[in-house]
Amino acid sequence: MDRKMANRKLIRLSQLKNKLATENLEEIDWVTFGVIVKKVTPQSANNGRTFSIWRLNDLRDLTECVSLFLFGEVHKEHWKTEQGTV
Repeated sequence: MDRKMANRKLIRLSQLKNKLATENLEEIDWVTFGVIVKKVTPQSANNGRTFSIWRLNDLRDLTECVSLFLFGEVHKEHWKTEQGTV
C-alpha cells in the first residue's frame, strides 16, 4: 500500500466537500476510500439504461456521505457489490 500511495495525497470522504471548495484537486494526485453504507435498488434512466446509486462514507463522520452513480459497464460489473464493502 505504501508503494501505491507514494506521491499521492489521501483525502477522506468526510473532507472532500471542504477540499473541493478550498483546493484545486485537479492539480493533485489524490485518492480516497469509502464504504458502501447504502445501496439504492438499480433504476432505469429515461433512455432505458439501468444504473445504480451507492452512498459512501469513510466511517469517520456518518453525517457526510457521497453519492456515487454507476452507469454502463461499471454498473453491469459492480451492481451486485455488497453493502459494507470498502
